Amino acid sequence: MKQEEIIELSTDDLQDRLSEEKMQLSKTKLHHAVSQIENPQLIKQSRKTIARLMTELRKRELEAANKQ
Repeated sequence: MKQEEIIELSTDDLQDRLSEEKMQLSKTKLHHAVSQIENPQLIKQSRKTIARLMTELRKRELEAANKQ
């Protein structure tokens, strides 16, 4: 998921997507531990996507706090 797509999402969608990505990452890690996955870069991509989602959520929190 690219940054442009993340910015367009609403806050609720960001939180939903974040929980989905975290769940997917844990499943991928478990599958990789049991047997090698075809593309181990999926773990790296998932972690980066989670970081992007969390960064955008934090940015929105700070913007809301500054407006008050």
